[in-house]
Amino acid sequence: MIEAEGLTKFYGPIGAIRNVNFQIEKGEVVGFLGPNGAGKSTTIRILTCYMPPSLGRARVDGLDCLEDSLKVRQIIGYLPENVPLYRDLTVRRFLRFAAGAKGVPGRNAEKEVNRVIGVCGLDKNANRIIRHLSKGYRQRVGLAQALLNDPSVLVLDEPTIGLDPTQIIEIRRLVQELRENRTILLSSHILPEVAQICQRVIIINKGEIVATDTPANLTSQLQKTGKILLEVSTPSPDFVSSLERIGGVRKVELQTNGASRFEIETDRSKDVRPEIARLAVEKGGGLLELRSVQLSLEDIFVQLVTEEPPQQEVSES
Repeated sequence: MIEAEGLTKFYGPIGAIRNVNFQIEKGEVVGFLGPNGAGKSTTIRILTCYMPPSLGRARVDGLDCLEDSLKVRQIIGYLPENVPLYRDLTVRRFLRFAAGAKGVPGRNAEKEVNRVIGVCGLDKNANRIIRHLSKGYRQRVGLAQALLNDPSVLVLDEPTIGLDPTQIIEIRRLVQELRENRTILLSSHILPEVAQICQRVIIINKGEIVATDTPANLTSQLQKTGKILLEVSTPSPDFVSSLERIGGVRKVELQTNGASRFEIETDRSKDVRPEIARLAVEKGGGLLELRSVQLSLEDIFVQLVTEEPPQQEVSES
């Protein structure tokens, strides 16, 4: 559905992205992650026909984003990071204008405007002037314009940026509802949000793709050792040394928030939890907590973007 093939973009002598390749299948919800200056916005602007690449090709539903840009724009709904709204218009008048700009036939325009107002929960604010709305509702208006003409592809660039926690939850719930029958590319700095919404992630760093897979697969590839969190009641003086003697235990660290909580690094090839549990009962005064810890999406992101070799920094995000 979305294809990037060798995408490269130069701003003067600066390479913002270099040889970017990925595919997003129909119906997938994919997170697009990267630190500031990584090239996320440049890639998104090429995919949404806002700018051409210096090299390479981008396609959406088989249509070339350079040669067939008007047709591509008809099937993409785009919510940019900074939503362009005419703030002196009411919500309804703005959406009518956006429908006309998107080529929605006049006989269907009002029906389509009413549809997106309902989908985005704007019914009570449809006749309010946009500048009088909260940022959360302005974001809903931006999402509503992206949904005009019922596009099969949604590209959302930081859809919850600048929102308070309640507004973030509302927009996240709305995006989750929009997943059905659409392909979605979601760029966000809020990694738990991506983990909740997206089936797969693409991570870009310093203009190059460094990973593309499901969070579970990335965890399996990157987590070289196991990690166990352990809490006991009253550990004996030799408790730590006894843990360290268990086969498969590599390291035991006392956590700073308590004298009876430990972080245990283990070989991934061996499950040592039964032996740790037995020792916790014998020498720990009783087992309070024992659980394995997997890498989070945040851990994966940090590991991938900090282990890359130094390259030329770019100013585009």
